[in-house]
Amino acid sequence: MNPQTNEKEQSKSISRQSSTYESQTTLPRLPIPSLEQTLEKFLYFVKPLLTPSQYQDTLSQVSKFKSQDGPTLQTILQEYESSTKFGSYIEEWWSDAYLAPNSSVVLNLNPFFLLEDDPDSKISKSQIGRAARLAFHSLRLAASLKNQKMKADEFRGTTLCMDQFLSLFGSARIPNVERDVVEVDVDSDHVVVLYRHQFYYFRALWPTNGEEEVTVAVSEGDIVEILQSIVKDGQQTSTEESVQNAIGVLTTLQRDEWAKARYQLVQSSETNKSSLGVIDSALFVLVLDDYFPKDVHDAAANMLHGTHTMNEVEEDKKNQASGRELRYSFDKDLISSKAVREYQSGTCCNRWYDKLQIIVCSDGSSGINFEHSAIDGHTALRFASDVYAETVVQFAKSITKSIYTAGCPIPSMIDADVIRASSVNSKDKNGNLFETSPKKLHFELIEKVKDRIFHAEAALGDAINADDTFVLEFEEFGKNFIVANKMSPDSVVQMSILLAYYKLYGEIVCAYEPVLTKKFFHGRTEAMRSTTNKTVELCKCWTNRLASKDEKLNALREATKNHSRLVREASEGHGVDRHLYAMKCLAEKKGLEIPEFFKCDGYNALNHTVLSTSNCGNPALRLFGFGPVVPDGFGVGYIIKDSRLQYSISSKHRQTKRFASAIREVLHELGQMLEPINTQPVGYHNVVKKKSPKSKRSSLVEYAEGWDDTYGEKSPFSSRSSLVGVTKVTKKSFVRQSSSSIGKFLCRK
Repeated sequence: MNPQTNEKEQSKSISRQSSTYESQTTLPRLPIPSLEQTLEKFLYFVKPLLTPSQYQDTLSQVSKFKSQDGPTLQTILQEYESSTKFGSYIEEWWSDAYLAPNSSVVLNLNPFFLLEDDPDSKISKSQIGRAARLAFHSLRLAASLKNQKMKADEFRGTTLCMDQFLSLFGSARIPNVERDVVEVDVDSDHVVVLYRHQFYYFRALWPTNGEEEVTVAVSEGDIVEILQSIVKDGQQTSTEESVQNAIGVLTTLQRDEWAKARYQLVQSSETNKSSLGVIDSALFVLVLDDYFPKDVHDAAANMLHGTHTMNEVEEDKKNQASGRELRYSFDKDLISSKAVREYQSGTCCNRWYDKLQIIVCSDGSSGINFEHSAIDGHTALRFASDVYAETVVQFAKSITKSIYTAGCPIPSMIDADVIRASSVNSKDKNGNLFETSPKKLHFELIEKVKDRIFHAEAALGDAINADDTFVLEFEEFGKNFIVANKMSPDSVVQMSILLAYYKLYGEIVCAYEPVLTKKFFHGRTEAMRSTTNKTVELCKCWTNRLASKDEKLNALREATKNHSRLVREASEGHGVDRHLYAMKCLAEKKGLEIPEFFKCDGYNALNHTVLSTSNCGNPALRLFGFGPVVPDGFGVGYIIKDSRLQYSISSKHRQTKRFASAIREVLHELGQMLEPINTQPVGYHNVVKKKSPKSKRSSLVEYAEGWDDTYGEKSPFSSRSSLVGVTKVTKKSFVRQSSSSIGKFLCRK
């Protein structure tokens, strides 16, 4: 269980053992690398980032740290690991790294997924239909997880840690002035719906006494009716009025400011306290955006941070009849009018960033924005994958239902029962009639809170306007092509990012890629630093106009092999970042003087990540992305599919589109150098002539010849013995002959 969760919740969750969590007690703990190994690898990672003089200074600091403070801190860390109540030597400090910073979570922490379209065309373009389907299967997954029937994650036969799934549903990040906390309500049974800045909720899971299994209380059709009622009610409030009470935008504030605003909300009204409690304890938030994304770039940006659109109230009223929407606030005819008042009509305020959010736009395009402190991308991906896969299964069953009248053989992905509350008369554990009809949450806002809402929206607008998100969907090749050329797809994508940056800027910069360590108890990630000496050699060779194709390919293969090796080591817990960070945090906790090593150029360079990258995806996702982690950086989320590569790239006031174009150029050049994936040539079907009586009509095809090796005899993939035969005629032309013989053709060379 994550350390942020209280002890009562921990004992209740872990006391029940089943297939989901049964391997938890047998998982090994994350190892602490030796000090010598970490420092050696540290020097290896930072050398390409430093000038010769900076590297010499760093060498000196490493030598000093290795002989003086390092061994002491290593001993303290080992003692801490042997006695800590946390799941690993890094867990406490890593939680602090997420929960202690005071910055807004928008663009700085929360990642997003953009899902592929629903396979059912009737659902794909329907906002309510798509939202109901995603919510329904999410509820089924929540019930399955609560019943601990969800199959544990595995990787190459090794069971992975499932701890993060205890915080997937019913969790909320709660702001505090010093450090946030994550609270998990294990009895959560309802869903919060956010529409046009207004909050609603409906109960969706049957209450239990802790013994019987959790059951879903609503069908997909029930949710459709619930959402229709919510939309009808929400449309009765104008956008201008609703945005003035859009408390969701408060979750975008700096955390101490949000903590103060929340305190004011709770202290000023019991209604506010109750409404916040309903939001915090919800299984998840279902967001209905009153918005049509213009293109894939706009869709990605909307999932990352929402849209920012300013309207004037007077102009908006004047043009309601004509349907014209004023998207910018500086209309020359109105700027001098005292009656003009701006308001925000974008989707940026229609969010609650402290929880798991499923976002559905007016056109049915859907995605997920998740609070990152308690769960990593791998956990969120399992959630998205299972839910999306179930929509595929549902569609497949709809196709075959007329065939398999006795029961469809297609198995469901999620094991959960549904007993509709509307079909039975039952009461909850308090003796009240169990209802699933939607209810609206109300807030009583004092003027100070309204001011904070306005200021939060203005600050968020600055952040959104500073962001530049661009999508690259590369369709020339994907995983299959790279594997056929005997390279790691992830390593190739990493090299494409580093090569593109070097080609565009002529600089070697620090790059970060998280590597999963879930094979260990409470494992999360280790940092993989993709910039190495092999990467530098590749960049210089690739941009050398005199370098041959073979030289470039050799440099690429060496760089990708090296990257793959380092990824494997990181997955075993033998990285650099987590080890050094834990020692630094322990020194601070013990009140020790921070060693000069942690202030040297090398350590600073390693922690200034210009290229923050992550690989997270499968067929359920179209895009995955996040914001940059430093002002001059890029955030690059990518998905590797069988036949294409998809990047979502974000930066603050940098040339994101140009950077994406540079990546495309590198990939295209790489594709031209490697062997084509279709290495099996196509041949001709050999026609055997048969003796036949003489006729005045000639045959349609006189003969066919075999086709040579498509890729040349010197191709390593050439195989003349494995030709695929197809009927084909080449190097011939058919001319209709003016003859009395009907249908007669002459085949001539």
